Amino acid sequence: MDRAPRGKAKQKQGAKGASSRAKKPPVEEQRPRPKDDERTLALLWRRQERPARSGLTLATLIQTAIDLADQEGLEAVTMRRLAEILDVGTMSLYSHVPGKAELTDLMWDASLAGMYNDLDEAKRQPGYRAGLEFVARRNRTVFEAHPWLLDLNITRPVIGPNACAKYEAELRVLDGIGLDDLEIDAIASQLWTHVFASCRWAEEERRAQRETGLSDVEWWARTLPILENVMHGEFPVASRIGPKSNEMRAPESSTEHHFRWGVEVVVQTVATLIRNRAQPT
Repeated sequence: MDRAPRGKAKQKQGAKGASSRAKKPPVEEQRPRPKDDERTLALLWRRQERPARSGLTLATLIQTAIDLADQEGLEAVTMRRLAEILDVGTMSLYSHVPGKAELTDLMWDASLAGMYNDLDEAKRQPGYRAGLEFVARRNRTVFEAHPWLLDLNITRPVIGPNACAKYEAELRVLDGIGLDDLEIDAIASQLWTHVFASCRWAEEERRAQRETGLSDVEWWARTLPILENVMHGEFPVASRIGPKSNEMRAPESSTEHHFRWGVEVVVQTVATLIRNRAQPT
């Protein structure tokens, strides 16, 4: 008599387990929702906007998200948190943007607004060297104001009006000085890539200092003696140059040194391209 109930209980448990497994969403439904680039483009290039019944506009939502990211980082920007700050229902935000991924693209473009007073401001600098240095400093200013931009994956950016204006202004610095179109684009991209990398390095250094309480100089002062003991002369060039690098840069920080050095490399590349083109073949 005992066997039958146990068998029935097993069947019930098996049925229950099968039922719970059947209720699991398919793998495709568990993946993150793909970003809606077409919707984002439409929002970026909007010409007119009517406020919602709550009075909230997309521009206000974007600026609130930027302010929050500036203060607490991009991870703090959630639809629920923004709704609390704006004192509206969370679902009402989705009438403005499909989700955080699209909102982040809008934040990126909005952060570029006003980088240049007009499209020829960088071009008006005295020569392409000054123009490229001007562009590099302006880009660094944006990253310093909005460090969360350094955490974005913008390999496939959704291009908005402010990004277009930035691109146009920076290309004009190099236009008409003896470079072809592909070279102009490559140089502008290389300069931006250098600024992005150097700013990310600087931000990582600031984070490390906050976490450890040690400046870059103080950390190296502690680390170098240990390295010297374990390297045992196996790496003579590194042993010679590494310890001297901080002394050679002083009083300039390593991040500032590499920022200026990289900009100079880009400038010299432009000079070389122009000089080579001017020489008769």
